[in-house]
Amino acid sequence: MKREIIQTQDGSTTIHLPEWEESYHSKHGAIQEAYHVFIKSGLELFKDKPIAILEIGFGTGLNAFITYLETKKSNQKIDYVGVEAYPVLIEEALQMNYVLELQAPEEQEIFSSMHLSTWEENHQLDVNFDFTKRQQFFQDITDINKFDLIYFDAFGFRVQPELWSLDIFKKMYAALKKGGVLVTYACRSSIKNAMLECGFTVEKLPGAPGKREMLRATKS
Repeated sequence: MKREIIQTQDGSTTIHLPEWEESYHSKHGAIQEAYHVFIKSGLELFKDKPIAILEIGFGTGLNAFITYLETKKSNQKIDYVGVEAYPVLIEEALQMNYVLELQAPEEQEIFSSMHLSTWEENHQLDVNFDFTKRQQFFQDITDINKFDLIYFDAFGFRVQPELWSLDIFKKMYAALKKGGVLVTYACRSSIKNAMLECGFTVEKLPGAPGKREMLRATKS
């Protein structure tokens, strides 16, 4: 499938798949979407305590890199696991302009390490940031009561509805600790209903620029 690197409206880059008319991030702004959905609506709920994060769709590494930068500000300890079935090519990942756009030139080595590091192994990228990549289909996730926060950043329902199914959200519910939270950019009724059927408490929140609403689900 053809892939091309494009610039989103906030100046940050993403990978676009013309055949699907789908991108890894919002065309309205990759960085601003990541901050709004995953940091503001997710990570900020867990200030001042160590947490474990599961990312569904590691992709270009943007969410992981921004989360790492947040730990540098707060000294919060994070154990980060990114799951990706089809890894981005390293050459593509290293063309992303996130280090420049986030004004973090001193962290270029960290961003590169996220992509160059070995899969299935834990890497301590910083004293407060443990990082693991797992090359795994989402339906094969079997973690139980392990994570405080899930960044659910799969491709959209329009192109991969199977990633937004009841079975997948049952696995997400099981993977979270009690009181754990899942955040996602999506806000489709069928997705909300699948979350509710699993036992989540679900909120609709204002979406990132270009999207009216998003979902946040809590395991009670």
